Amino acid sequence: MTRRHWRSFDIILLGVALLLVVYGIAMISSATRGTPDMADLWQRQALYGLSGLALMLLTAAFDYRFYQNLHRSLYIIIIALLVVVFIVGETSRGVQRWIGASAIQPSEIAKVVIIISLAKLLADRDGEMGKLKNLLLSLGYVLIPMVLIYMQPNLGTALTVGFIWLTMAAMAGIRVLHLGLLTAAGMLASPLAWFALQDYMRQRILLFINPQGNPDDYYNVQQALISIGSGGWLGKGFGNGTQSQLHFLRVRHTDFIFSVIGEELGLLGAIVLFALFIILLWRILRIAVTAQDPFGRLICVGVAAVIFFQTAINLGVNLGLMPVTGLPLPFVSYGGSSLWTFLVALGLVENVAMRHKTLDFE
Repeated sequence: MTRRHWRSFDIILLGVALLLVVYGIAMISSATRGTPDMADLWQRQALYGLSGLALMLLTAAFDYRFYQNLHRSLYIIIIALLVVVFIVGETSRGVQRWIGASAIQPSEIAKVVIIISLAKLLADRDGEMGKLKNLLLSLGYVLIPMVLIYMQPNLGTALTVGFIWLTMAAMAGIRVLHLGLLTAAGMLASPLAWFALQDYMRQRILLFINPQGNPDDYYNVQQALISIGSGGWLGKGFGNGTQSQLHFLRVRHTDFIFSVIGEELGLLGAIVLFALFIILLWRILRIAVTAQDPFGRLICVGVAAVIFFQTAINLGVNLGLMPVTGLPLPFVSYGGSSLWTFLVALGLVENVAMRHKTLDFE
């Protein structure tokens, strides 16, 4: 690692990420006021942020091409961890996703590992993704972790992994015809997929289609809409949201933290949040464009895909535009595994940014 490498470190990308983390810490603090058992969550999130920043810099310190030599080992390890979840994992609210007192959530770590492994697989077949066998090979590569994650059950993260594959495969040059064939196959299999869903997953979809069918289950989405709608242009003020402070809004520090932002900081606070995410994605895609090898470019595309997908889904849920999925808002929602995952992912992007200018001379 040389000083020349660090001069290419994208300070704007780092700054925007830190602003999002600080934004999240502040809103977690507000959302958990008056709740003794959650009063220290913002402090925990701050510690997660500091440790995540260290992980981000550590990830950036090693040449990103070093990670492609580890792609098989990383893939095997994450598959093993996803299996271990079913053996020793903690069960909470009917789902089994964590290992070691909620310290590790393998499904979150899987996102980064799949980006690295899939980038290597696709890069090795650069210019050959027009062949159907290569497309099916890449799909099979992600189906194994997708199925294991879904069985936890965790449909939202499984769909996130699927979107990562679709975006990276599209960037690698899959044929539109093949994509159309897969889409048609998916549509034909949709009745089987419907019956394969867990009962609560089907209920969430039905509730989205017909909110009046079960007003009790629609309660939190309704409170989220009330929160956002009552915020107006400038909001009710930090810590003054009635829906959040009076605890009408549930899971307000995780899945529905955007509703707290909308109520307390108003449309202006939401616009600031949107702007930060847009700048973040722009910087990542800018680095992808300047990357001089397919592996680095695909890593950046994968990271941009997961941030975009989770942000869009989370905001859609808060606005009542999508069924409830349980996906947190990247960098903002409370959660150590999620925050570490996204900061490590940005470390990979910074890695590509730091080395693309010296690639031809190494």
